[in-house]
Amino acid sequence: MKILVVDDEADVQPLFIQRFRKEIRNGEFDFSFALSGEEALNYLHTAHSEIVLILSDINMPGMTGIELLSRIRHEYETPPPVVMMITAYGDEENRSQAIQNGANDFLTKPLDFNLLKEKLKTFVV
Repeated sequence: MKILVVDDEADVQPLFIQRFRKEIRNGEFDFSFALSGEEALNYLHTAHSEIVLILSDINMPGMTGIELLSRIRHEYETPPPVVMMITAYGDEENRSQAIQNGANDFLTKPLDFNLLKEKLKTFVV
């Protein structure tokens, strides 16, 4: 399954690669990374049919994760990617905005990688 991780923190990529080492090696998951909402949209314009799931931070400079989610839902209806929002702020306002804009799930930082793996495995086709 091809997953796009969108987060402005550069240390997210090596963390995901380390935590999903076994799954990557087994070909279960294939990760791509974007450091901003704008970079994610550029990536999606060329590879949207490959992406099955998007994990996006909410709080990013420039385009927020909620704005990115809204753009994804308007521009990529078929097939619609699964979008899981991630934030350090687990408040109800962020959760409500994410769900209203079409998020499939909502996770808080620091990520519980065991929980994330279980959630991701439910989307493996």
